Amino acid sequence: MGFPGQFTRGGVFMGFRRKILRLLAVLFAFAMVAAACGGSDSDDDSSSSSGSDTAAASSSDDADDADEAEEEEEEEAGGLSQDAIEKAVSGEDTEEEVDEDAPTFDRSTLDGIWEEAAYRRQLMIDEITEKMEAGEWGVGDDNILRGPAGFEADLNDCPGDWSNTNGLLDDEIRVGQTTVQSGNLAAYGNISVGWENYWNWINDELGGIGGRKLKMIIKDDGYVAAQTIEFVDELIESANIFALHGLGSPNGLAVYDKINKECVPHLFYASGHPAWGDPVNHPWTTSNQMSYLTEAVLWGTWIKTNLADELPVTVAGLVMDNDFGLAYEKGFEYYAENNPDVVSDYLPVRHDPAAPTLTNEVTTIAAFDPDVFISMTAGNPCLLAIQEVEASGLLERLSAAFTPSVCKGIAAYMAPAGMAADNWWVVGGGVKDSTDPQYADEPFIAFLNETLKAGGLDPSISLLATGYFFAVPWTESLRVADALPGGLSRTNLMLAARSIDIYHPQLMDGVAYELNGNDDAFAIEGSDFSKFDATGQTWVIVGDIVDGNGGSPNCAWDKENGGC
Repeated sequence: MGFPGQFTRGGVFMGFRRKILRLLAVLFAFAMVAAACGGSDSDDDSSSSSGSDTAAASSSDDADDADEAEEEEEEEAGGLSQDAIEKAVSGEDTEEEVDEDAPTFDRSTLDGIWEEAAYRRQLMIDEITEKMEAGEWGVGDDNILRGPAGFEADLNDCPGDWSNTNGLLDDEIRVGQTTVQSGNLAAYGNISVGWENYWNWINDELGGIGGRKLKMIIKDDGYVAAQTIEFVDELIESANIFALHGLGSPNGLAVYDKINKECVPHLFYASGHPAWGDPVNHPWTTSNQMSYLTEAVLWGTWIKTNLADELPVTVAGLVMDNDFGLAYEKGFEYYAENNPDVVSDYLPVRHDPAAPTLTNEVTTIAAFDPDVFISMTAGNPCLLAIQEVEASGLLERLSAAFTPSVCKGIAAYMAPAGMAADNWWVVGGGVKDSTDPQYADEPFIAFLNETLKAGGLDPSISLLATGYFFAVPWTESLRVADALPGGLSRTNLMLAARSIDIYHPQLMDGVAYELNGNDDAFAIEGSDFSKFDATGQTWVIVGDIVDGNGGSPNCAWDKENGGC
């Protein structure tokens, strides 16, 4: 559930726009096969011209085009392109390879889910072990960790006192976490509580991993980046931790440089900010959620498809005024500027993340009288936005209203709004809400709800189940790493995480969970389009699931200019 740092305005915005303009211009073929960008018009010109001057001009044009293509390859990043999304929506995306020899598993039973998890873990273990024994992966004589698809982490750059087994005790694996458990976003603190509940079950029922119990050391940073910095320093320097996790985009952007310099695994970060998709410059940090830039383009795709008779429409966004909200704002601004036949006017209205009310901001939006309203905020402001939009009288005039993926939780954000939440839309990132009646009988959802209850927790708080959503890839990666040559270590954990390919039982069918070294740095690249039924307290999936697994180019985030 992430929330990017602080954008400045003016020149920074223009720098971001230039970069984001390139983001969605890239062809899906480039994203899938890493080919060079398309040929230049000057190729045809040169074939029909003669003379040295013309040839020189053509050569210059070709060089310019090559330079432009190279620049685009470096900067187009951070989410699925518009072209990729529209191909996926239309069913024209590249067909997936199917292993006809792979066994099938009964996902309608918990035993079937555990069996599939064990099978997939073994596939990862076998592949990584084979590569390590062949000398292709693992730590080489030059002290460089190498892994899938060109992944590298230079251990020569780690601190002098760095240890590959720091935080691994004889009986404990120590994982540090910074998160928010107070203030407007305090509800997200339930994620850590649910995560601990799952790991307690692992410890009690399975004896932990490799005979070691899983231990979380949790720090409440209140969603204040300065506090995150202090806690990360404390966790690394004195808490004897093996690996780190965090929540919140401003918070993560404030510390991920340091964490990578310290060579500490920083896995499956709780944010959809595109910066986490940067295995080259930040090899120790991995992504978890669908990119916010992908979500922004999916909003536009939904409008184009579902409001065809009303186009072009006007759109207003309620934006949390930090990196989280601004990533949404600028991503959708790109879409609007490049699709004037879809969006005729776009008004973003920003709010202070700590604001107790949103009345003034929604009043401004209501005066704009948009056709579509998009909430680009997080935490309690999501609930306030739904309530204020209804109170202003705007709701009855809208053709559509969207809440963001990070506020899909029914118990936390939709149910408290009552009937005001009815018919709101979400691009939900493919994640199932554990309190949604349609999933109540699914074996893994039933298991986690029973385990929460057994731990004295309230299963009606869906963000507790979100803790399981984060804990599952962590647990699977640790299990794989423990079975690799040399046993559990930080470098083996990175090989496991960068190779992860699992069936995640909290994701909708059709949404993959996979990373592949430098080639695929975004674990989730798919989503549902869902509409909320306030009477039934359920999200109704409308249309097909969109998944562009492997289609998002990496993002080397430019903190100064605010773009990839």
